[in-house]
Amino acid sequence: MTTLSNHVPDPRLITAFAERRDGPLHRVNPWTKIGVVGALVLAVTVFDRLALLAGLYGAVLVVYGLAGLPFRRLAGWYTLPMLFIVSVAGPLAFLEPGTPIGGALATPLGELSVTWAGLVLFGELTCRSLTVVTFALTASMTTKYTHVAYMLGRLLPRPIDQIALLTYRFTFVMIETLEDLVKAALSRGANFSEFWSNKRLYARILGMTMLSAIEQSERLVKSMEARGYNGDITLYGDVSRPPVHELFIVVGSYVAVVGYAAVAVYGVGL
Repeated sequence: MTTLSNHVPDPRLITAFAERRDGPLHRVNPWTKIGVVGALVLAVTVFDRLALLAGLYGAVLVVYGLAGLPFRRLAGWYTLPMLFIVSVAGPLAFLEPGTPIGGALATPLGELSVTWAGLVLFGELTCRSLTVVTFALTASMTTKYTHVAYMLGRLLPRPIDQIALLTYRFTFVMIETLEDLVKAALSRGANFSEFWSNKRLYARILGMTMLSAIEQSERLVKSMEARGYNGDITLYGDVSRPPVHELFIVVGSYVAVVGYAAVAVYGVGL
């Protein structure tokens, strides 16, 4: 179902990009990508200026483009994070004190207005969220599954690593079940534009989807047990250590972020 893949990151498409493409970022060591993700999370937490956050987001977009990944698909996948941003940062933009922009908006709670400070706050939260989301998608779309599975086995304690690997596999089952169910509903005249007027019906559809996915997952586990699965997925393969120049990039990223925090936040050296 193309509608679902246009607005929700499709693990099948992500896996296809990781396995079949060969861009510059595909050749970067997976451990380096994990290190950069940590530096980005620290940076969006520490940076407190819109210009810095916007520049960081722009740099991540450049990396995404250099990896040869589609921007049109990325724009559609922004649907979920933008829903979160609007639901959280939107009210904060109205509540932030400062100089109002334009006129006030009449609401049942009284008149509300967006201030310049509220607009800046909305922009900062947007850049923070989209920066991490974009690079996480970039890293996942340029790292082979065997490398991801190996690193999960090294980073996570047992049995959390097994749960993570099986959850990834069951995600495919869940999406396939949802697609089949939506196609069946559409073929019987369902109209998703009338979702709110028929929300009870669609709630039952979603419930049946969950039950069907659970049943398929149980059958999958039984088939794995019949083939010798005993609670341990043995991972064959290895991810080598990052080369020296990539280590310098990761370490330099952390040093730059920590240095900014020491100077700008705590006033060290001022």
